[in-house]
Amino acid sequence: MSGRYSEHDHEHYERPRRHTRPRTKDRPTYDDAVDGVVVTVDRGRFTLLIDGTTVMAMKARPLGRKGVVVGDRVRVVGDTSGAEGSLARIVEVTPRTTTLRRTADDDDPVERVIVSNAEQLVVVTALADPDPQPRLIDRALVAAYVAGMQPLLCLTKSDLADPETLLSTYRSLGVPWVVTRRGGDLSEVRELLRGRTSVLVGSSGVGKSTLVNALVPTAHRDVGIVNAVTGRGRHTSTSAFMLALPGPSSSPDGWIIDTPGIRSFGLAHVQPEDLIGAFPDLDEMTEECPRGCTHGTDEPECGLDDAIEAGHADPERVASFRRLLAARSEPAY
Repeated sequence: MSGRYSEHDHEHYERPRRHTRPRTKDRPTYDDAVDGVVVTVDRGRFTLLIDGTTVMAMKARPLGRKGVVVGDRVRVVGDTSGAEGSLARIVEVTPRTTTLRRTADDDDPVERVIVSNAEQLVVVTALADPDPQPRLIDRALVAAYVAGMQPLLCLTKSDLADPETLLSTYRSLGVPWVVTRRGGDLSEVRELLRGRTSVLVGSSGVGKSTLVNALVPTAHRDVGIVNAVTGRGRHTSTSAFMLALPGPSSSPDGWIIDTPGIRSFGLAHVQPEDLIGAFPDLDEMTEECPRGCTHGTDEPECGLDDAIEAGHADPERVASFRRLLAARSEPAY
């Protein structure tokens, strides 16, 4: 028998079959899973709170590439005792009520969910040292409106500058605000945070971590200083962290999520119709706008201009909305 291979030999060749487990549509039900909430994420490990116990966990393989972020409410199996060295498994992420998203910059098509299930976005900005960044504030407000979150302006270091100049810019939008000073009373801030989950965002050095430490004395968040040359703060928080607000009883009085300092807030994922929808009074004035109208200042037949001319719209409110709209394409620096 010849050892040479013939071109006809493949007609009689059968590839050996792999012995694989038959596929099934049945999936585990995880009836024994318990509920938890993600309080921080660090290199693929998730710190959860389950009935007041701190538990370390990892994602179960069936979740695949599905992201799990701070604020997520999850279903967990395995060792949920919280004992040192124990590791539970996250098997399900329950539907999110809100998602705060940003992109790295305006040319980045990849959206990143920062936190989930927060009701309020607290934009923390210093009135001086460092100076306010209105464009960054505008972008954060856009992200809040699009996410369906209530925005709140928290102006720190009022002992260094008058807040009126900055506040006048946002009054027509109806954005609630609170002013603090170093070492001052925080009772008004606590009242605005009570009973809800709030996420704090802001540039480095604005006093965000100082505020968190004052609200939650056990937080021990690192506090940075502002560079005297650049006027920018040093990044002190490296990951988002969810903390319980202490209340008069043993149960939390609300939750705050501290996030790392940001220098830009990309909004590549935001479209004009996403933003106008957050302002129902203005949205109804755009019903007669031509197709494709962005509702910006340069649109020739925008219904917002007709509403201003007819006296049905507040010109300052429309101008403020259009400033937010323009913030989508302007640099955040």
